[in-house]
This record gives sequence, structure tokens and C-alpha cells, in this order.
Amino acid sequence: MDILKAFLIGICASIPLGPIAIFVIHKSLSKGHLAGFLTGLGATLVDTVFSIIAIFAFAIAENFLAKNEIVILIVGGIIVVGLGAVMTFKDPFRNLQKESAHTYTLKDFVQSVAMGLSNPGAILVIFTLFAIFNVEVARNDFTVLPILLAIAAGSVVYWFFYSMLFASLRRSFKMITLIWINRISGIIVILIGLSLFADGMIKWLLR
Repeated sequence: MDILKAFLIGICASIPLGPIAIFVIHKSLSKGHLAGFLTGLGATLVDTVFSIIAIFAFAIAENFLAKNEIVILIVGGIIVVGLGAVMTFKDPFRNLQKESAHTYTLKDFVQSVAMGLSNPGAILVIFTLFAIFNVEVARNDFTVLPILLAIAAGSVVYWFFYSMLFASLRRSFKMITLIWINRISGIIVILIGLSLFADGMIKWLLR
């Protein structure tokens, strides 16, 4: 049952519509399923790392976040704004005109990892999900590994079908529609980044 619960945690941790979800939509529409899925795998890696932290070092992570919250918000906000700007101004025509299966790159994965790490508050989400699903893991027990693998599997399955859905829609849109979807997605990500940056600056000014 704990493995099944961990699988559901992996899915639930991926569901919130944050910058990574929008980023996966962007990659799936402009570059296809594999690019979108590879971007989602970046989120899976981050969620798995955060799960390890939640299990083994939550107290340490909580203390680190409390001490470095302002820096994390400001730097994370800048990273998210930068990635949003790339999404906004990049031309999706070039990728759509190439029907090559090799339109995905490792950069899609790395960008997703960078975006995920810019929001370490997601550790709190993972920890909350552990509490909600009542999954208790002994730190010195071998059951930790299958729990972590189940979380990763849930995330992988979610991003596989999520990216497949939007990749299947890419041919349903006219070119001009796709451009505006990319621009709007990028603007949303920029706004999220700006909100993180502003939050960090306000806390820095008021401390």
C-alpha cells in the first residue's frame, strides 16, 4: 500500500500548474512529445531529490530555507523570468517545419531542472503529501528505495501522458495560434518569476 501511495504522491506532486507545467506545454507544442516528456523528466528528478530531502533531512532543509529564503526567492525569480523570456520570444515555426525526431535536446531537461530547483518550497509540498497519504518510512530501512522509485514512477507516468496530450494537439493549431500560445505561456512564467523576485525583494527591504 505504501508503494501505491508513493506512486500517487509522485502524480500529485506533478499536478500543480506551475512554471514547469507551462514549460512542458510550451515544449510539447513547439517541439513535440519527446521534448515535452524530457522536460517533464527534469521535474521528476527534482521531485525525487526533494523527496529524499523530505525523508532524510527535512529539518535541515527547513532550516536552510528559513536562513536563505530571500536569496532563493530573488535568484529563483531571475531564473524563472529568464526562461519565461526565452519562451516568449522564441519562434516555434522553426521547430514545426522540421519533422525530425531529434528536435529534443538535453537543454530541455536541464532547463526544467533549473526551474524546479528555483522553487525549493516544493519540498514542503512533498512533505505535506507524505503526511496526507500517511506514508511513514524508516530512514535506515530498505523500504526507502522502492518508495522513492514509486514516487519517481508516478511523476514519469504523469509527465508522459501530459506531454503526449499537448503534443497531440500541436497539429490542431494554426501557426499564428501556436505563436500566441507560446507567448502567453512565456508571459505567465515571467509573471511567476517576477512575483518570486518581488517577494524576495520585499522581504529583504523589510528585514
